[in-house]
Amino acid sequence: MSNSVISVVSRFLDEYSSSTPRRLKVVDAYLLYILLTGGLQFLYCLLVGTFPFNSFLSGFISCVGSFILAVCLRIQINPQNKAEFLSISPERAFADFLFAHTVLHLVVINFVG
Repeated sequence: MSNSVISVVSRFLDEYSSSTPRRLKVVDAYLLYILLTGGLQFLYCLLVGTFPFNSFLSGFISCVGSFILAVCLRIQINPQNKAEFLSISPERAFADFLFAHTVLHLVVINFVG
């Protein structure tokens, strides 16, 4: 059982490193960072409490929104999905990502107070 899990993970990592473009690896690293940040915020909320609840909520919403926007960016710039997004260049997808990120964080800053 353990041997098969190790072989599956090893094969996944080999194929990921060999067939995934560098641009997608950068987005994946950003996604991992956002996931860990949201997890740490939630863990802090469980252990310490939610005294400034608006601050916790805005930080967590920022993490979730950033994660969703980054997943959308990853889907749009993935070469395997080129047929689905013929009219959207990777530069346009990144510009849309930056615009949506700006709007998201303006809302988050407004929610903090």
